[in-house]
Amino acid sequence: MCVVSCDINNLLKHRGPDWSGLHQHGDCFLAHQRLAIVDPASGDQPLFNEDKSVIVTVNGEIYNHEEIRKKLSHHTFRTGSDCDVIAHLYEEYGEDFVDMLDGIFSFVLLDTRDNSYIVARDAIGVTSLYIGWGLDGSVWISSEMKGLNDDCEHFECFPPGHLYSSKDGGFRRWYNPPWYSEAIPSAPYDPLALRHAFEKAVIKRLMTDVPFGVLLSGGLDSSLVASITSRYLATTKAAEQWGSKLHSFCVGLEDGIDAIEDVIYHVETYDVTSIRASTPMFLMSRKIKSLGVKWVISGEGSDEIFGGYLYFHKAPNKEEFHQETCRKIKALHQYDCQRANKSTFAWGLEARVPFLDKEFINVAMNIDPENKMIKKDEGRIEKYILRKAFDDEENPYLPKHILYRQKEQFSDGVGYSWIDGLKAHAAKHNSARLTVPGGPTVACSTAKAVEWDASWSKNLDPSGRAALGVHDSAYENQNNIVNKPVEFEKIIPLEAASVEVAIQG
Repeated sequence: MCVVSCDINNLLKHRGPDWSGLHQHGDCFLAHQRLAIVDPASGDQPLFNEDKSVIVTVNGEIYNHEEIRKKLSHHTFRTGSDCDVIAHLYEEYGEDFVDMLDGIFSFVLLDTRDNSYIVARDAIGVTSLYIGWGLDGSVWISSEMKGLNDDCEHFECFPPGHLYSSKDGGFRRWYNPPWYSEAIPSAPYDPLALRHAFEKAVIKRLMTDVPFGVLLSGGLDSSLVASITSRYLATTKAAEQWGSKLHSFCVGLEDGIDAIEDVIYHVETYDVTSIRASTPMFLMSRKIKSLGVKWVISGEGSDEIFGGYLYFHKAPNKEEFHQETCRKIKALHQYDCQRANKSTFAWGLEARVPFLDKEFINVAMNIDPENKMIKKDEGRIEKYILRKAFDDEENPYLPKHILYRQKEQFSDGVGYSWIDGLKAHAAKHNSARLTVPGGPTVACSTAKAVEWDASWSKNLDPSGRAALGVHDSAYENQNNIVNKPVEFEKIIPLEAASVEVAIQG
């Protein structure tokens, strides 16, 4: 049996331009391309335990690594890397340690004492990971499909929240939160508890030894992330060290069209909405990286947790509402997480997503979904409980017009009219067809939610404007969908303060 981590392959060097690491033990090879963020001086991979009998390659960030180090004070750590704790946790707890990690990660761990290995992926699938099998029985692991395509007879997405053990020869789910069963929760809505949980999720992700940025689209989610980040930085040395910087870039429509083939190559999907949203993120990431920024914090995941997409206006009851949010969260690794991870890593830039923090998801998904239901007659628009949690009159987080702004899908902000052009372009390429999710959708709904309104089955389109009777600028009828003008969304990242990118047609 051979375990191969393919990140050393030239096809994946864009993900980690700072260091290449390779280790061989018998017929097992572990390779790694590093993007150095925490302990850039000594945290090169692969990582080892004290006697080098346990070897690990990791993509991700472990936010509670300092707490773990204190618990494992009798261990000797070789580096200051946050990922250094993984090998030592394995020594203490065997394969049952993964749930102790608070962070985003994909890793391969080899135990040379018996040539066994485990592979694990974070709870929601924020980091990308794939597994493949060669004709010779070899097992291959890679952060991107392109690392497996030439050598594997079969490969597939490594499921989020799962662990693969060579001892068992299969997967098992390590992430088992209460919401996963889709049972309807009943906890009362506590706005302060929700606010504090999200603030904690944002602040823990500001762990860094290098400059970083905040992606700000102008919508609710990214604006909250930027507001919390700004408040926290004002009390730290980071603000003094890097100061406040605002940079503005403009790219035209042709830049987006010209980038589509590169976007598809890096994001590894032909899903229409994903490509539409990935294109500006891909172009923006290149600009941000050129400023010396190595990672950004972003707002993905909020709409799935709180039912923020406009089609949730038609949810027939709280049970359907909650079950749809569960389905959306479970599918994130195929959509927004894949976009955010690969669009940024195409340029050696990492994206961190506080809305997908394990603890925050538990708090938000334990709230009685009746509180999340959209009721216009009561003044409750989409994501009302999140908005209300940060509606502080004495110390405002955001201006009211932003805090209560209607949801606009990121892909819609890219431009309404070029979706058919992308479909036609994607139809010419077939190599990754089997990895692309599909099915009927309205405004990014799952196929099940299309049943909520009879008219939607005749108006299938991933745009938020397909939510007839909900979006302020909804399509009047199906025939004029392709004739809508192109409008580009403003995107503002911040480097320890701000870096502005305006995407304009």
